Amino acid sequence: MLLPLLRRGTGVLALAATFFACEGEPTPTASGNPDLTTPALPGAVQPIVFTHVGSPVYAADFPDPFVLVADSGYYAYATNRGSSNVPTLWSSDLVTWNPLGDAMPNLPAWAESGKRLTWAPSAIAIGGNYLLLYTARDRRSGRQCIGRAESKSPAGPFVDQSSAPFICQSELGGSIDASFVRHSSGELYVIWKNDGNCCGQPVQLWSQRLSSDSRLLWGERVGLLQRDQAWEGPLIEAPTMWEENGRWHLLYSANMWDSQLYSMGYAECDTPIGPCRKIGNGPVFQSDAQTAGPGGAETFMDREGRRWIAYHGWTASHVGYRQGGVRSFHLAAIAR
Repeated sequence: MLLPLLRRGTGVLALAATFFACEGEPTPTASGNPDLTTPALPGAVQPIVFTHVGSPVYAADFPDPFVLVADSGYYAYATNRGSSNVPTLWSSDLVTWNPLGDAMPNLPAWAESGKRLTWAPSAIAIGGNYLLLYTARDRRSGRQCIGRAESKSPAGPFVDQSSAPFICQSELGGSIDASFVRHSSGELYVIWKNDGNCCGQPVQLWSQRLSSDSRLLWGERVGLLQRDQAWEGPLIEAPTMWEENGRWHLLYSANMWDSQLYSMGYAECDTPIGPCRKIGNGPVFQSDAQTAGPGGAETFMDREGRRWIAYHGWTASHVGYRQGGVRSFHLAAIAR
């Protein structure tokens, strides 16, 4: 039987995004971490390894973080907090992060404004412009929907001049948590979640191709994954997808965002529009003694070609805003 490799040592989470053709987990070292230098067995594929750092890189509230790599540094965007629609940080080294203010101070006419209504931004650079996908509440339908904004600078201001949401499955509860996906061939896609848990509708992750300038949706939208495992609770959401060695990997979050049950699951996909297969019967990233409810992950490649995931988590002793908690900003490196 082929099983995904899942090991948690001191600060290391190892996940086999591909499978071993025969037995052979990495051998634990004296520190308790897998020995990642162990040669692969014949026909085997080395696992993907998340180097999990317990301490946040930014300890204040910064949920659903997305990191954009630009010539001028690293820009991180988050779900709104306080009066900022899209709170933004800047770093030169991924270690020290400084607030830049609101990257999108004005919402379009179709979107309601207010506390905690602008969620989960994702950004990309195309043709000298910077594009931002974000979630806001549509005035007409009353559902959370996905908008698209543009800026000449990664710091903003991003402006959405549209008269309606970019994606809004109002009949399925709305659409949230959009994430850009770029194929190595240059093709662009968007993946997201329909917000069915808001109103008794099924919940699913979706994908659709974009035009080369990202202004248009092409072809049919395709369902990637559904909520079908007990640990996922009432929902799955926050997908992020990347290509590695010819294979497509997908992380997603599941269960209630304001609880220690919030965790991340993993799937493999044949293409950015599927088909996808969940790997294992449980989360691959979950609460530990330091960080509770990790989720809202996005992936990015740094300037040296190393891949990371950005995610948020509660301090384990303060889960939920009512308990005085914050969803702080964490980074985890993915080794190859």
